Amino acid sequence: MKNILLILSICFIQLFYAQDLSDAFRYGNTEILGTARYRGMAGAFGALGGDLSAIHNNPAGAAVFTNSFGSFTLGSVNKQNDILYSNDLTVNEAVDWNLNQFGAVLVYRRDGERKGLNKIATALSYHQTADNRNNYNILGRSNTSINQYFLNEAEGITLSQLDLQNGQSFDRAYAEAGERQGFGFQQALLGYEALLIDAVDPDDPNNTSYVSNTGSGNFDQDYLFNSSGINGIMSFNISGEFYNSLYLGVNLNSHFIEYNRSTSFLETNTNPGVPIRDIDFRNNISTTGSGVSAQIGGIYKSGNIRLGLSFDTPTILFIQEELVQSIDAFSDDVGDIRVAPDVINTFPEYQITTPGKITGSLAFLFGQSGLISLDYSYRDFSTLEFSSDEGVDFSDLNTQIEREFKEVSTFKIGGEYRLGNWSYRAGYSFSESPYQDAVIIGNTTGLAMGLGYSYGKWRFDMAYDTFFQDRREQFFPNSGFNNSAIIENYNTSWIFTLGLHL
Repeated sequence: MKNILLILSICFIQLFYAQDLSDAFRYGNTEILGTARYRGMAGAFGALGGDLSAIHNNPAGAAVFTNSFGSFTLGSVNKQNDILYSNDLTVNEAVDWNLNQFGAVLVYRRDGERKGLNKIATALSYHQTADNRNNYNILGRSNTSINQYFLNEAEGITLSQLDLQNGQSFDRAYAEAGERQGFGFQQALLGYEALLIDAVDPDDPNNTSYVSNTGSGNFDQDYLFNSSGINGIMSFNISGEFYNSLYLGVNLNSHFIEYNRSTSFLETNTNPGVPIRDIDFRNNISTTGSGVSAQIGGIYKSGNIRLGLSFDTPTILFIQEELVQSIDAFSDDVGDIRVAPDVINTFPEYQITTPGKITGSLAFLFGQSGLISLDYSYRDFSTLEFSSDEGVDFSDLNTQIEREFKEVSTFKIGGEYRLGNWSYRAGYSFSESPYQDAVIIGNTTGLAMGLGYSYGKWRFDMAYDTFFQDRREQFFPNSGFNNSAIIENYNTSWIFTLGLHL
């Protein structure tokens, strides 16, 4: 069983995680997931309600239901990544099935003449907010070696610090390095022990400069990325209908995060006169989290017009992370080299406060034959904040977030046409990049269409949607090894919902 090391170093968390701001965005962002009807209209439901996923958009929507109702939703997603790295193009696909949604709403009507509060609704529902599964391979040739990562971390560290002391095991040295000197020192120790780097003057214990054992030239590189897990939210809703025209509601939300990421960076070279030919640097990260938030909202109807307004409070997430590392290398001098410390790096729990959101909505109903709905949402990602009760200082990271993140506007438009028992739907969505530099993560564009059929108490819906986004994948941000790839991501999904009027 691996030894468990509680890392108390401030540097450890900041150097390894905080510089990858895409992780912060992933925890703060939500995808358009949920029932097939909701997704068939691109999630433009803020002024409509009457759908269990729409409740997570505007909690007043639960009171729009005319009677009690329950549903559950299954969905498949195909993630295609077209990757350009060093003028080499690779295409990867990953397919996943998930339970996107389930829940029920109970509606209580007041008897007699409708005055004041006409109807009360309560709902309990689960809603998936992100699918974290992704797999891709990045292939290409570069003139910069992964060894630049270890050289950068080792610069300034004395050789006597990297050499193992008498009777000291590498596992012990690795654990103590993470606990006392921080993450950068630990990475330098990994590279030195795997013989990837050497001291410029190996006879001087005070040496602080190092040289790469992969030399210079061309390096064939293969980066393998695998992730799994989902983010979800469980909501308790209470809402009411007033004077047959005004709907008000509130959600109390419990969030959870499950994210596992495994990466392997494999590099080979045929450079003359160097001892190291192959390097395989592996990192396995496990992230779990929980959090709380609330939402309030209202819907007002007048004739064929519906107006909606909702506010999501900031979400407070409590995050725990673990990391396991290893290096496999091949040397012309000594053959196979394996450095796999029997240590799990367990990080202090920290908090992320994600930005709140305000959504305004407008819908036009054409009698019983159809509707058009529009949503606009605003979030300021520069207010996303890291904090800790364990004495970790995130001030530099929060300053970086304020500098690199910005406000985000999201637009959704959807329509539905009804013909007998059948409903036909379509939608479009657009969400701005949260980055000042949209090359890091680009805008997201989505298209959707759907079909529904009602028969007695039963309702069956299906939808198809697709989303496009491009981004830059940097392997080891701000580490001295700054190589990156451009990824064009296409997500396509089929969604199926079965509903029952109770």
